[in-house]
Amino acid sequence: MRIDLPGFGPYELREPVSWPAVDRPASSRIVYAAAHVVADPLGDNTPGSPAAVDWDATLRFRRHLWSLGLRVADAMDTAQRNMGLDWAATRELIRRSAAEARSYGDPATLVSCGAGTDHAPDAADLNTITAAYAEQIETVQSAGAGVIVMASRQLARVAAGLKDYHQVYGKLFGLAERPVILHWLGEMFDPNLAGYWGSHDVAAATESFLELIHANAAMVDGVKVSLLDEEHEIGLRAALPEGVKLYTGDDFNYPSLIKSGSHALLGIFDAIAPAAAAALQALDAAEAGDERAPARYDEIFAPTVPLSRKIFERPTYNYKTGIVFLAWLNGHQDAFAMVNGAQSARSLVHLAEVFRLADQAGLLADQELAVRRMKALLAVNGL
Repeated sequence: MRIDLPGFGPYELREPVSWPAVDRPASSRIVYAAAHVVADPLGDNTPGSPAAVDWDATLRFRRHLWSLGLRVADAMDTAQRNMGLDWAATRELIRRSAAEARSYGDPATLVSCGAGTDHAPDAADLNTITAAYAEQIETVQSAGAGVIVMASRQLARVAAGLKDYHQVYGKLFGLAERPVILHWLGEMFDPNLAGYWGSHDVAAATESFLELIHANAAMVDGVKVSLLDEEHEIGLRAALPEGVKLYTGDDFNYPSLIKSGSHALLGIFDAIAPAAAAALQALDAAEAGDERAPARYDEIFAPTVPLSRKIFERPTYNYKTGIVFLAWLNGHQDAFAMVNGAQSARSLVHLAEVFRLADQAGLLADQELAVRRMKALLAVNGL
């Protein structure tokens, strides 16, 4: 099967890949896929408008992830928090996602949701920021999901130094019913978070972060780090208290980081879920003594890395467009549409390269459908 791709020319698709069925979650690592939301193509999802969500398709995609043995990290940056998913839609997403998880098991195990302060954009003092966090934590806990404490743009703006971060987060630990995941989102994902943890120097910020974790280790399940710095993550992982997990958020270096001991909470796993599930089964086998399994792990993940690096290329925060594009190509949703009109955030040439790399990784589930949809997109753009 062949298609002409802008920026590449005639492209012959590879032989299709049939990924093995997964009958259980991975045992060697805890793995979350940060899931996107599906926009209602008939809703007013123009920039600045409240999010109109296709709830049926959104929940269907979460069932797809659970069926592959992956946990779901919901209401996070992959779901366009701070980039179009307003609090009303976020609150509904948390409620619906946790309720849907009950069909598969314990929502607190299967889905963890982001709690932040984005519904209080004008918060100007630490007490108001803490109250905003508290409201969202209560929303997540009352739904039955696990809590991921997201980095706050408002706290980044207001905090005068590391003591302010420790003051706010210290109060949040007292509100949590069970250990939470802390999220350190780098400024490449959100420039408004520059200097988080009280310093623009990563080493100083890391020291502050670790001080907070060590002081509250009993209430920290793990930390999700999205700095795209493999060496830093390995060092941070080694410095964590016993029992506190490192969930890699490194969409560039995830194969080696998971292999060396990190757990995972990744946006790219939304797009590469079948391959990720297969690789994790190989990792289980490797850690059980199968000498051939490490090579299978590497072979599965290797072609996904160029795809991930393309999707997450600068400006990194526009990665959601590639994630949704692949969901559309693979039939998980009927339209290439996003809340806040974000489908326009990447060029046609970029998307064509994502198509090619997804095929190379064996991640076009139905090649005929994917080609038909890609040709339709090209035709709309005059090609």
